[in-house]
This record gives sequence, C-alpha cells and structure tokens, in this order.
Amino acid sequence: MRCISFTTDYGLADGFVAACHGVILQTVPDARIIDVTHLVPPGDVRRGAAVLAQTVGSLPRGVHLAVVDPGVGTSRRALALRAVGGHLVGPDNGLLISAAERLGGIEAAVTLEVRPATPATFHGRDVFAPVAAALARGTPLQEVGEPVEPATLVRPLAALARLRPDGTVETEVVLVDTFGNVQLAASGALLGAAGLRPPGRAVLRPLRRDRLTGAEQAAGPLAAAGPMTELAVGVTFGSVGPGEAVLYVDSAGMAALAVRDGDAAHALTLMPGDRLTLRRWDGRPGQASREQASGTGVP
Repeated sequence: MRCISFTTDYGLADGFVAACHGVILQTVPDARIIDVTHLVPPGDVRRGAAVLAQTVGSLPRGVHLAVVDPGVGTSRRALALRAVGGHLVGPDNGLLISAAERLGGIEAAVTLEVRPATPATFHGRDVFAPVAAALARGTPLQEVGEPVEPATLVRPLAALARLRPDGTVETEVVLVDTFGNVQLAASGALLGAAGLRPPGRAVLRPLRRDRLTGAEQAAGPLAAAGPMTELAVGVTFGSVGPGEAVLYVDSAGMAALAVRDGDAAHALTLMPGDRLTLRRWDGRPGQASREQASGTGVP
C-alpha cells in the first residue's frame, strides 16, 4: 500500500480535500491517504511548515503533499522534492523545506508544469495531487518535472532563537495548538544552555510585537514591551498546580509554555510571531512578581 500524507489550509466545509483525494485515488486506488490537517490558518505558510515538519518523522515512508499556497496562480513555482526519507510535493514558498530537512535533506528537486489551460486557483487538485499520485505509483522524480537546483528554492525566514551573553533566551512564538499551548522557536537544548531546567523557575517578558527583518533581528537585543511573568520550569503540565504556568520541552523537542487546565496563549496574551525573553530565576517563588509590583523587578 502506497502512503500519501496531505496537509492544507483548505478547511473542512468545502469539497477541496475530497476532490484532491479523488484525483489521487483515480491514479492509485490502493493509496493510503493520511490527512495530517486541513485546518492550517488560511495562507499561514509558516504554521503549515511547522506542522508538516513536526509530523513527517512519525509517518510511513511515502509522499508528503502539502498545499498552503497564497501565491497560487502567480509566478511562484510548483515543486516536487526527493529527500532521503521520502518525496514532498507543493508550492515553492518555504512550506516543504523544514520537512525535507527532517527527512534527511533534499537530494533532488524538480519544477512542475502548469499547463496554460489549468485553472489558476486550485493547483492542489490540478497540479500537486496528480504528481503526488504519480510518485506514489513509482514514477521517477525526473519524469514529473524539470530539474532545479535545491539551492534556489524559497527558504522560510529563520525564527528568532538566540542566547544572549547574559544568559537570557530571546525567542518567538511559532504556533499555538488547540489547547492553547504555545510552542517557541527555541529548542530544548537552548533552554538547557540558559540553565532553564526542571525543577527551576523562569522569568518571561514580552518584547515588541512588530515583525523584524533577519538583519534587524541580528542587530541586537529587542526592547521589552510588557510586564514579566514568573513561572515554573517543569517536565509536563502536571509539574504545576491547576491554573499555573509552566515552561517545558514539548514532544517535538522545542520550548513551550502551558497553563495547567487552562490556555497559555490567552493567559499570557501571546500569538504566533510574538517575541519574548526567558531567563532563569533563582529567587524565591513569587518574589519576581512582588518586586515588579513594587517597582524593583528584574530588568
């Protein structure tokens, strides 16, 4: 049985997903299609890329079809990639790159033909799904498109994750899951390098919310933009009491924030793209918050 995973922002209210399934099954009737999600926020390439990259390692070897494509019908290229651990098909907008790296790296890439009569707004059905089916059936990559240098592919903007000389982690929100848990761009290893290990405590402080270019990010620390929050460094949600916040390393190996029996994104007023700092707190529990209230808080 041939496996094709399918990730989109198509939603579930319309027939878009079913149409793509139908195209695949007409070519490969015995294909097993694994729907990763079709609830990526519309046009949110970064969220789609993160979900795909964090899922492919748990899937059977096969073809990974992903369509989050705000540039559909424009000059953006359509791609098929061969990675060490499988094939990927989708738009050339950065959506596939992190997943390909999780699968061992890109070995070869081709651009796909978009014929003149092809409708401009549904390449998932008319361009990507047929190629995913062909690859699942065993068609060699070089027969579905024209070779292109992997170095020319659109790369996603690197998310902010760095350790300041003073031991502070500066990072940003990558995604918020269904439970309101907040995944950060900082890895668990970066937390460890900052001394943020359980059972410890940390101080979180939001930074300015506007998006910055890579050059601006590299220029130096960002200014604080809000009050700090003291929280525990734990292993899981149960490391703290009900309603308490915890910093932990999630199942993808990334730093994350949660509130036990609650919604961390709401409680901490965080959303994807927001930047923040985390630093170890060696004082008594609650002391940082009390000092902030009195005007003598941690800088």
